[in-house]
Amino acid sequence: MPKATPDTPERIRAADGWHDPAEKLLFERLADLPPGHPAKEQIRNDLVVRHQGLVARLARRFLNRGETLEDLLQSGNVGLVKAIDGYDVARGHAFTAYAVPMILGEIKRHFRDTGWAIHVPRRVQNLKMLVHAACEELGQRLGRRPSPQELAYELDVTVEEAEEGLAADEVYSCLSLDAMISEDNDRRDDSAVAQPDTDLELVVERITLWPLLNELPEREREVLLMRFFGNETQTEIATMLGVSQVHVSRLEAKACGELRRHMQAA
Repeated sequence: MPKATPDTPERIRAADGWHDPAEKLLFERLADLPPGHPAKEQIRNDLVVRHQGLVARLARRFLNRGETLEDLLQSGNVGLVKAIDGYDVARGHAFTAYAVPMILGEIKRHFRDTGWAIHVPRRVQNLKMLVHAACEELGQRLGRRPSPQELAYELDVTVEEAEEGLAADEVYSCLSLDAMISEDNDRRDDSAVAQPDTDLELVVERITLWPLLNELPEREREVLLMRFFGNETQTEIATMLGVSQVHVSRLEAKACGELRRHMQAA
């Protein structure tokens, strides 16, 4: 009879779901310390240093969009600290699956707050968004750019406020955070032209899909979230979870097949 292979640290780590056992100990110690304990800040700093590679990788996706890498890293680290403070190690979820959406959210918030040619108050920024949306809707209905008076009537604001929103819209400049920009920036601007909304066909599928995600095993759900919402590659996910790329591929295929089966049954 062949002898059973004893569990190595690598086996224990893969089964436990932690690529670095020392990192889990840091999170457990952080959770055990009472608020205000002097050691909490040092542990938080250690965790921040450990995840600088993740922040840098996510921040580089937004280069060449008008913001420096330093600013993007700073915003990403704000999201990282929030993720560290809000993470519950007792739930057993992979920290990276929890942290990636928060880091991306802070980077995108940085663009929303700083993507202006001049600084304007938050009230005017909100007014700008209302006026911009109303301009597009009225422009489609009227076949021309609406006047400040028409915007004021549509939004139930004063003409002065409509003009203020229009002025803010003119100084605002921001590239899409979701669309890839070509190197020569040779793109046609079709933003003011009505186009069929193909996403409407997916509404029912999305409504059906979300509850099904919660029924998947935890590890398969984490892989799908990192793969399709965090835009991570299978290799990157494998590194984060401490497993092989082949294993990640199998988990992804199994989860997608299960979701597809339930969607077809519905």
